[in-house]
Amino acid sequence: MTAEIHGTVADGFEAVREEFAAFVATERPDYEGQVCAYVHGRRVVDLWAGPGAEADSLYGVFSSTKGAAHLVVALLVQDGVLDLDREVASYWPEFAAEGKARITLRELITHRAGVVGLDAGFTVEELADDRAIAERLAGQRPFWRPGTAFGYHGLTIGALTGEVIRRATGRTLQEVWEERVRAPHDLGLHLGLPEALEPRYRSVQPMAPTPEQQAVLDATPTGPHTLASIAFNTHVPMPGELADYPNSRAVRANGPSSAGGVGSARGLAGMYAAAVSGLDGRPPLLKPDMVAEVGQIHSTGQDLVSGTYKSFGLGFQAVADPWYPFLGAGSFGHPGASGSQAFADPRSGLAYGYTRRRYAYPGGAAVENDRLVRLVHSAALAV
Repeated sequence: MTAEIHGTVADGFEAVREEFAAFVATERPDYEGQVCAYVHGRRVVDLWAGPGAEADSLYGVFSSTKGAAHLVVALLVQDGVLDLDREVASYWPEFAAEGKARITLRELITHRAGVVGLDAGFTVEELADDRAIAERLAGQRPFWRPGTAFGYHGLTIGALTGEVIRRATGRTLQEVWEERVRAPHDLGLHLGLPEALEPRYRSVQPMAPTPEQQAVLDATPTGPHTLASIAFNTHVPMPGELADYPNSRAVRANGPSSAGGVGSARGLAGMYAAAVSGLDGRPPLLKPDMVAEVGQIHSTGQDLVSGTYKSFGLGFQAVADPWYPFLGAGSFGHPGASGSQAFADPRSGLAYGYTRRRYAYPGGAAVENDRLVRLVHSAALAV
């Protein structure tokens, strides 16, 4: 059966449409997804598929939200409002408790602070509110000596850097995002979804693994007191399903900046295009020196939380290492647990975004991105 693909591609990008159609044809009939790309600020891929999908449909993008949060930090560093090498506690005195007085903003945003969760865990209500997360974390002892190693602050990084922003500016991270980035560029990527836009939201559907895939998931070692369980809050009595996180109206309304954003592929790709190339005649949000700094690798090796190899720049993941090694050095972005992916390759001028409704196996950037990104990148180099 031939999959019905909607949208357009620029000349030279036809192979991306063909690959997307080929992939969708292998998926369940209820698959919904979007893929979008810009090259030097010009939209060259804008595709979507699925029974309920539209160009402006909004999906839970999970940790791809972090790209928006880290872009706000980068803008404020560029403005001179924040100093990466200043202690977090100088902005936020309460954070100094339990041996955290000397942690710098640079160590915090590069996942080196060790403040990945709480011994006692968070309530579901707290996880929908960055202010509540930050207030609880201020008194938490780090889970490793800050600066000696790194581990993914999956549910906490946005709340922690967001509290620094609030103390320094009097504005929330979400307010700065809306005023400086989303609204001026009319991006479909929301950290706090207005109720009027709720009809555009497509609720996350649970993972649907094959029996073989389920066997792999069942064999994955878990434990109630591991660093990973603390970081993802699964050590509490009733943690809830991660796949349901953005399906909560409280999460969508508040837009917690670690994983609570909702957006479209256009919104994700547009954010990175606006950051490095500029959109609609506007100059790039980030100056070349800042683009280079956010993409410079700060933490690389074995992640203490996931136990896997990762590389981080200034908060952003270094997507060329290990995701897509054919991308240019200094490429930066962030995937999301449901399968979303978004990044910028400043050297080629490529900005990419992908969303899907059903939670992907095995989580993280969905495997279909491997082929789509390669084809988009090849076409970008040829134009």
